[in-house]
Amino acid sequence: MTAVGGVMWLIFTAMLALAIVAFVMAAIFREDAYRAADKQNKGFWLIILGIAVAVNLFVPMLFLQLAGLVATIVFFVDVRPALQQVGGGKGFRRRKGGSSSDGPYGPWNGGR
Repeated sequence: MTAVGGVMWLIFTAMLALAIVAFVMAAIFREDAYRAADKQNKGFWLIILGIAVAVNLFVPMLFLQLAGLVATIVFFVDVRPALQQVGGGKGFRRRKGGSSSDGPYGPWNGGR
């Protein structure tokens, strides 16, 4: 394998990994969160990102792979933050407020 071939393989693998992660994240968010965030519905994003995964796996055409990358980037940059803002995910949310020493029943430091 040449150096150029190795770099291209690495780029295609990274595009596939991003598409898979975006597909899983799109599947985790609730359907009503898509409506609340005023984005396309969940089925639309699952189909688009599923096609991006399939193209990266089975169709070695750079143009189609780049189109899938664009859809993946749009999901990560536009759709995912909007869905997180309306609280539509079961996971992937950061804790709001509190201290790093807070436990499940309150502060571990005695309330200082």
